[in-house]
Amino acid sequence: MKRALVSVSDKTGLVEFVEGLIHEGWEIIATGGTQKLLNQAGLKTIGISEVTGFPEICDGRVKTLHPKVHGALLARRDEPSHLQALKENGIEFIDMVCVNLYPFRQTIAKKDVTMADAIENIDIGGPSMLRSAAKNYKDVTVVCDPMDYAHILEEVRTLGNTTEDTRLELSAKAYTHTALYDMCIATFMREKAGLKEKLFLEYDIKQGLRYGENPHQDASFYKANDAVPYSLATAEQLQGKELSYNNIQDANAALNIVRDFSQPFCVALKHMNPCGAAIGNSIEEAWNKAYESDKVSIYGGIVACNREITKEVALGMKPIFLEIVMAPSFSNEAMEILSTKKNLRLMKVDMSDDNAPHNQYVSVNGGLLVQQLDTKKVCLDNSMCVTEKLPDMNLMDDIQFAWNIVKHVKSNAIVVARNGHTLGVGAGQMNRVGSAKIALEQAKEAGALENLILASDGFLPFADTVELAAQYGVSVIVEPGGSIRDEECIRRANELGICMLFTGIRHFKH
Repeated sequence: MKRALVSVSDKTGLVEFVEGLIHEGWEIIATGGTQKLLNQAGLKTIGISEVTGFPEICDGRVKTLHPKVHGALLARRDEPSHLQALKENGIEFIDMVCVNLYPFRQTIAKKDVTMADAIENIDIGGPSMLRSAAKNYKDVTVVCDPMDYAHILEEVRTLGNTTEDTRLELSAKAYTHTALYDMCIATFMREKAGLKEKLFLEYDIKQGLRYGENPHQDASFYKANDAVPYSLATAEQLQGKELSYNNIQDANAALNIVRDFSQPFCVALKHMNPCGAAIGNSIEEAWNKAYESDKVSIYGGIVACNREITKEVALGMKPIFLEIVMAPSFSNEAMEILSTKKNLRLMKVDMSDDNAPHNQYVSVNGGLLVQQLDTKKVCLDNSMCVTEKLPDMNLMDDIQFAWNIVKHVKSNAIVVARNGHTLGVGAGQMNRVGSAKIALEQAKEAGALENLILASDGFLPFADTVELAAQYGVSVIVEPGGSIRDEECIRRANELGICMLFTGIRHFKH
C-alpha cells in the first residue's frame, strides 16, 4: 500500500484530493490541523506521532523532523543498503508528500506585523520535507501547489502512480517554491538587520514575446510579485494584438509621465519620448491639444490619458494609426468606436494615487543598476527666479507643465511649451544647444513665436542656449542651475529680457 504524508497551510481542495487518493488505496499520514480537517470530513488518517513514535513538541515547531519521516522519503529504492537501513529501523516508505508552507509572505504584508509574528510563520519542517521528497523524485511525488491535485489524481487513477516525468516537473516546482520562500524570509530578515550586500528579486512570467527590440532577439515579459499602479504587468488588455517588447517599453515610459499629472492630461509618445503632451479642463481638450502638438510624430505612437476615454476622444483617435491607447477606463461608446480598429491595443490601467517609493532596475553587462524611480515633484514659484525679470504669474502653470514634461525626455532634453501643451521636444542630443534647436524649430513651424517656455532637464553649460532661445521668442527658461557658468547665463538672460528660474533639481534620463 502506498503512503502519502499530508501537512498543509493552504487547505484548498485538500479533502477532495485526499479522498481520491484513499479511493485508489493510498494510506494517509497527516499532521495537526490537517489531520483534524480530514477526520472531520470522515477520512481515515494516521497521525504523524503514530509514525515517528514521538509527540509533536514546542507548540508544533517539531513534528516531522524525524528519521522515520526523512528516511522514508530519502531512501533509494534501488540501493540494498538503504532498504536494509529502513528495515532495521522499522521505517516504511512514504511515496508522496503534499505540503505547502506557513503563510510568511502574507504575514509580513500586514501593516501591524511584529517580529514575533513573522518568526512564528517561518516554516521549518515543511521545506525540509519538500526538499527531501524533491531530491528523491524518482520514487517520491512531491506536491506543493493545489493546482496540481487534479493532474496527479488522474495519473494515480489511470496508472497507479505518477509518471517519472511528472515527478521531475513537480520536483523542480518544489525547489522553486522553497527557494522563493527562503528568499522572502532572507529579504525580510536582512532588511531588519540592515544588510544590503545582496539583492533578491522575484518575477513571474507574464507572457512570452514574439521577439525583443529586433526580430533576431528572444524576449519575455515578467511581472513583479507585488501589484503597483501605472503598470503594464497588471493592466487589462481589452482588445488588440499582443504587446511587443518595444510596446511595453514605450507604454511604461508613457505611464511614468501620466503619473506626474492630476489634472486632465494626455500624452502621445514615440520611442520612449513624448511627441505631444497637454493638460486641459477636460480630457477632450487635453487630447486635442496633445494631438495638435505634433500631428506627424504621433503616427504609430502610443497615447495615454489619465481620464476615461470618451466618445469624443475615441472619434478623434479613430482616423490615426496608433499602437496602444491607455487609460483608467473606456466608455461603452468609445469601445464601440475603437473596436473597429482590430489591431489597436486598448489597455485599462490602474492609475490610482501611489506615493510609495519604487525601485527601478536596469541590466548592464554582468550587473544590475538599482535606483529609486524618479517620482520627485517640485512645485515651482517665483522665489526660484534668478533674473531681473520676474515670471508672469499667468505663466506659472505653463512653466510647471514644461518642467514636468522635460523630466521624462531623454537627455539632453529640451521642451518648449505654451498654453498647457508641448510645441517642441528636443531629445537625446549630444549637446544641449542641439536639443534646443530641434525643439525651437518645431515650435516655430507650429507658428509659435512669442511667450514660449523653455525647460531644460540639466543646467545650461553655456549662454548659447539662452541666446538661441531669445531668437525664437522664449520669455521664460526653467532649468536646474548648478553650472560653473550660471552667472554668465543669468547675465545674458538679463541682457535679452528673459526670465530664468533655477529649480535646484535635475532630471537626467538615460
